[in-house]
Amino acid sequence: MKNKFISLILSTFLFLFTSQLNSSDQSWNIAQEGNKVILIRHSLAPGGGDPQGFKIDDCKTQRNLNSEGIKQSKKIGKLFEKNKIPVDQVLTSQWCRCKDTAKYAFGDYKEFTALNSTFQSPYNKNEGEQLKDLFNFVKKWNGRGKNLVLITHYSIITAATNAIPSSGEIVIVDKNFKVLGTIETD
Repeated sequence: MKNKFISLILSTFLFLFTSQLNSSDQSWNIAQEGNKVILIRHSLAPGGGDPQGFKIDDCKTQRNLNSEGIKQSKKIGKLFEKNKIPVDQVLTSQWCRCKDTAKYAFGDYKEFTALNSTFQSPYNKNEGEQLKDLFNFVKKWNGRGKNLVLITHYSIITAATNAIPSSGEIVIVDKNFKVLGTIETD
């Protein structure tokens, strides 16, 4: 009886582990096809929101990546290389934790205000306009076989896709923001 129970637990664990691997492999395969939008929530930056009175152009006033977040960002870049994911361009929120994620993962990036956080005041008033700008940009975007990488915040990814990403999580969508796959990078 005890051996059957242990066998059942091991079988369940193995199934869950291989299911997760297969899910991740399937998501990478989707990204390898190109012409996808790849949303990435910024890497680990402990806490929530930003300090009162923070300034977008002053990283010292913001919540930033910690050493684990920097490692996670570098891992994201290595995963893209390892899986041979074609990248057309990398766009990021103006928040320092997003720009740093982009810098450590990809090196080259451009800021795109539609990706800025809408989590707290006064930026929460911008969500509708930002989403409109984001959807219009993606609608006109032509990846020519490559992917558009967007590094942003929980608030934007959830508003656009209903996905609930963890720090550094990759959400792969089509041009209509339908979720095709997700990859955790912790």
